[in-house]
Amino acid sequence: MPNLQLRFSVLCLIAAATLSLAAAGPAQSRETPAAFVPTFRVDFPDPHILHHNGRYLAYATNTAEGRQNVQMAASTDLVNWEALKDPRNPKQVHDAMPVLPPWVKRGYTWAPEVLKTSSGYVLYFTARHAKSDLQCVGAATSADPLGPFTSQATEPLICQYELGGTIDASPFRDADGQLYLYFKNDGNNPRARKPTEIFAQRMAPDGLSLTGERVSLLRNDKSWEGHVIEAPTMVRTKSGYTMLFSANDYGWQDHQRLSLYAMGYASCRGPLGPCTDAPDNPLLYSFSDRKSGCLSGPGHQTVFDAGNRSFIAFHAWAATSSCRKLDNKRYMYISPLGWRDGKPVIAPSLRPADSRD
Repeated sequence: MPNLQLRFSVLCLIAAATLSLAAAGPAQSRETPAAFVPTFRVDFPDPHILHHNGRYLAYATNTAEGRQNVQMAASTDLVNWEALKDPRNPKQVHDAMPVLPPWVKRGYTWAPEVLKTSSGYVLYFTARHAKSDLQCVGAATSADPLGPFTSQATEPLICQYELGGTIDASPFRDADGQLYLYFKNDGNNPRARKPTEIFAQRMAPDGLSLTGERVSLLRNDKSWEGHVIEAPTMVRTKSGYTMLFSANDYGWQDHQRLSLYAMGYASCRGPLGPCTDAPDNPLLYSFSDRKSGCLSGPGHQTVFDAGNRSFIAFHAWAATSSCRKLDNKRYMYISPLGWRDGKPVIAPSLRPADSRD
């Protein structure tokens, strides 16, 4: 344990130093892009990270093969990660929600996020609604953050059927203890052809039901966003509230030099808005640079604290040394996150032990 504590202390010092350097200029300058290296080189899309009993637990979208509904990984230092294995079958990846609720069609379980409440842990997830064939949001509970998370609900927690469905639920606890849920209508669903918006709504103290009025915070109304905004993350700092989000097509199409997916932010007056897009968006986007390397399709971020510092985790596409698509996998990245004049500053990513400068 002393070695782990020492390693983490060094990690925090590195984070402080990289943030100081990043604060000298834009978080991601088009002239001098920051270096980013994946911390977990397996297919691990839409990561979410929770600290529990000395370890960092990461949750992600279902595996490409669909065998695990919610895959997990663990780390003690944020740099070295290992996929959690099923204790009953060590050859299999651990599944945090092995049994799906009655309303869910298997194979489309996305973007899990976990919130600790007074009664245990709540897992928010996106899944295919068997009746409507739309993606909708559900909630499952467990006394242990490793699961198994379970739910007997016969209908989703929320599904905006008239707006194409609902995806990317993200919980937020404000300083007064009030819980909020942020989510996106799936308007870019070809069946819907609607604008995409990020919504917010209050939750009950147990995190299992929504209360009050639903509020629209942001819409895809900027050119860099394309037809999609999604993946909301609300953050409260000393200067106020900031909504981080991702936008544009998440894919890396064969005809594209790099993916158009990118990350932006908006300033909000409160947890229910109103919110205003930052004029300097996007905050983090694809680049290929001889010195700084390659990053394609960074997005679906999550923000968490570790060692009195903030970090941001996100995914980006696996790429070759020449910055071409390697395969159909999205790796996890983790970077120190700071603030300058109320604006988020993303420092170069933490580097795994086997990476090369």
